[in-house]
Amino acid sequence: MEITVKNLEDLSNVTDALIKCIDLDFRVFLLHGDLGAGKTTLAKALCNQLGVTEPVSSPTFSLVNEYTSPTVGTIYHMDLYRLEKASDLAQIGFEEYLDSGQLCLIEWPDLGEQYFDMPYVRVQIRVETDNNRIFNITTHDAVDA
Repeated sequence: MEITVKNLEDLSNVTDALIKCIDLDFRVFLLHGDLGAGKTTLAKALCNQLGVTEPVSSPTFSLVNEYTSPTVGTIYHMDLYRLEKASDLAQIGFEEYLDSGQLCLIEWPDLGEQYFDMPYVRVQIRVETDNNRIFNITTHDAVDA
């Protein structure tokens, strides 16, 4: 599915699509895009729509932020940008987060590709002309991984 976003109000079209994926029991969301594409903005919008009341911020330096949603429970928001090698993932308990059954929003997920053997949603964000963003959303079952 491809969704064009021209302003922040349009972002609800993307979060609505992601919530449908959550309703289908997807719990791992891989957020891809260049620096400044809107990965953290998308995570904030999704958390807000899921009823998170605490401030949602980029986990670039903390690596993992944890939020509570009244509708889906715990949300783990991760940013793997600063990690250098896949073995660094073990030090932050990456596999345990994925296996928790809780919602995991993962920015810069490439380093963890070998761990995604469960159903997941891939969101590719592309910045187009006039600052429009194209969100390409694909679901992957465990057999696809």
